[in-house]
Amino acid sequence: MNRRDFIQKTAAASALAMGGLSLSSFAAPTVKKITILHTNDVHSHIDPFPADDPKYANLGGAARRSAVIQQIRQENPNTLLLDAGDIFQGTPYFNFYGGELEFKLMSMMQYDLATMGNHDFDNGLEGFKKQLPHAKFDFVSANYDFKNTILDGLVKPYKIFIKDGIKIGVFGLGIELFGLVEKKNYQETVYNDPLGVAQDMARTLRHHEKCDLVICLSHLGFMYKDETSKISDLTLARNTKDIDLIIGGHTHTFLTKPYIEKNTEGKEVLVNQVGCYGLNLGRIDFYFEEGKMSSKGKTIVV
Repeated sequence: MNRRDFIQKTAAASALAMGGLSLSSFAAPTVKKITILHTNDVHSHIDPFPADDPKYANLGGAARRSAVIQQIRQENPNTLLLDAGDIFQGTPYFNFYGGELEFKLMSMMQYDLATMGNHDFDNGLEGFKKQLPHAKFDFVSANYDFKNTILDGLVKPYKIFIKDGIKIGVFGLGIELFGLVEKKNYQETVYNDPLGVAQDMARTLRHHEKCDLVICLSHLGFMYKDETSKISDLTLARNTKDIDLIIGGHTHTFLTKPYIEKNTEGKEVLVNQVGCYGLNLGRIDFYFEEGKMSSKGKTIVV
């Protein structure tokens, strides 16, 4: 047997022993990419800031944000668009339309989910419910108990999405309303401890619902000088587990990229917030490969 025949027969025997595997069997593993886009504290800012504004000249605007979102969705159809509350209050658009315009525009942008901020109670529970038919997306809040109010059953604790086979669980948390909102506006809404609720939600989504990615939409605030008096997103991240990403609001904190905090198991939790007024759009890309997850994030100036 010459050398060429030996090599050919040896290769054939090896392929047979391995079950007839071809070169395609050794292809690189598939990487799945999920893009999370988010806003917070837009406060009824529909138009861009004017050119003579001393702080935010020519920035923001719903139309510009929509164009950015559309471009990103074209790049990656596996995208979720989320909002962390305080959609209402801040311009005459809200005073005149009561939130109708905000919800209609968000629906046109195809928001997937939002949570409630304290200013979303500014027209009372009746005012919020009146505008819900204009919202083609859902609201989640796990620590506001609405069972004795007209919002009972309309605001769920969490929602699950599946994108490219990746299961994503998103739950909402709201800030203590007492002292921020008039009692008549939130009525019998019960505020529950966000830490305990968050851990229950994370456990449910990770272990019972088998979610690959767990996200908290929070309107608690990024951080406070006195962390004992108020629960912030950083406090939440440090004292829970099974949460991968906290998208925050309330404190109008401008982050250029997600902050990394360690949870009770020493694992990394991303915490992000993109200021206010629709000036920025947060973007975080998650990559899933062979059971491992990685991410990268940035803030996009609108």
